[in-house]
Amino acid sequence: MNARSARRIRDGRRVLGPWPDISSMARDLKCCTMLSDHRQRSRARRLLALLLGVLGSVLISMATPTPARADPPVFIDWASLLPGLTDAYVPSSANDCVAGRPHCIHAVIKEMRRRFEPLGRACHHDAMFALAYLRTTQTYQWAAEQPGFFAEVAWLNHYDAVFAKYYFRAYDDYVAGRRTSVPEAWLIAFDAATTRQVSGSGSLLLGINGHVNRDLPFVLAAIGLVQPDGTSRKADHNKVNEFLNVVLEPLLLEAGARFDPHVINVQTPFGTGYTALLQLLVSWRELAWRNAELLVTAPTELARSVVAQQIETAAGVEARSIVLANAYVPPLTSSAARDAYCAAHQDAAAPMGYAFGMPAAY
Repeated sequence: MNARSARRIRDGRRVLGPWPDISSMARDLKCCTMLSDHRQRSRARRLLALLLGVLGSVLISMATPTPARADPPVFIDWASLLPGLTDAYVPSSANDCVAGRPHCIHAVIKEMRRRFEPLGRACHHDAMFALAYLRTTQTYQWAAEQPGFFAEVAWLNHYDAVFAKYYFRAYDDYVAGRRTSVPEAWLIAFDAATTRQVSGSGSLLLGINGHVNRDLPFVLAAIGLVQPDGTSRKADHNKVNEFLNVVLEPLLLEAGARFDPHVINVQTPFGTGYTALLQLLVSWRELAWRNAELLVTAPTELARSVVAQQIETAAGVEARSIVLANAYVPPLTSSAARDAYCAAHQDAAAPMGYAFGMPAAY
């Protein structure tokens, strides 16, 4: 990685431009934690809408590709880590993922590769999000290895593993036919992929919606929003947006080269392409943190269950809107062209390097 690229990723202002003062807005948004006060909740929604509007105006530049780097020849046994992977972060745990040790991220990536390859080779529509999640996790591993990039790397390693566990569990329940165990947002996403109902952009957005709008609030609430001394972990949560800014352009180019060439023009409420997709993702991640705060500060189990249902419902509504906006309309349109393209290109090389290097197809 050249000095210019390193400078861009380490200095958020250079990469992302004039970000709003999130910490200031966070103080204003503390009103979200009181479910009983209608006026405070209305104010919080207005502030969050303002935040999303500001984010929508930010222009994004991307870091340059980096030379390839060989993967370490080490055996990683994800299966041995999963049974003991609790959601709570315990630095002293014997389980590498519960304690957030670097070995855990190798295990997560190995498991993601294992799951992605058969989907990709079969041109299954679930391959679109599986590729996105794999490349994002590989880029997270790279970011975590940069000195000083994150303040609490072990917590983020645990965050990464628990986040992956939620996705793996939803997918495995779906494949096993346990539909009542699959969250609604994921059920809509997996059904759309199985029936080849939506475009490549739709497949990608459905996966991100299930992952961020549905899973992330519960993950954050479980792993802990503050350190033992009460310090908020929000700064590290926000730093994730910086490496997402680096991964999205090469990701869309690779997904377009291998699975559906139209995905590079993915449509979001913020516009078209990777810049707009980043704005959507950043806004969804901010909302996920706020929803996690509501889960954690709910005064009773009943109040928490109300918040949880609101999260489930909102993610389900978003999933249905994504299907509506990206569905094929037989007999006028279908997935035939996408599937034929994938059959010929599913093992194509990525056209652009990632921050961690040039990846192998499988």
